[in-house]
Amino acid sequence: QVQLVESGGGSVQEGDSLKLTCTASGGTLAHYAMGWFRQGPGLEREFVASISWRLSTDYYSNAVEGRFAISRDNAKNMVYLQMNSLKSEDTAVYYCAARAVGADDYEYWGRGTQVTVSS
Repeated sequence: QVQLVESGGGSVQEGDSLKLTCTASGGTLAHYAMGWFRQGPGLEREFVASISWRLSTDYYSNAVEGRFAISRDNAKNMVYLQMNSLKSEDTAVYYCAARAVGADDYEYWGRGTQVTVSS
């Protein structure tokens, strides 16, 4: 079973950058599509970005398109989320998730890392 651990969160000012890392154990990420999600205070969890397992095709929500970049290093079993030009509305707990090839849903989730952006 795959375990995911997020790291790299913190408190920053608007306009700053942060890079989140998702580290996997218990399996290889090479055969999983990976995603980042977030849940802001009082809000439902929402999709942020994803990256496919084979061609590393990436997708982004409209809210972060052009500011965030997802990448993966299958050799290190890691997935990254580079977040630039952070805004106060990016404040949330960020979660990493894995979806097996052919699966409809993300089945493995990390516990999240807090990102707080102050204006």
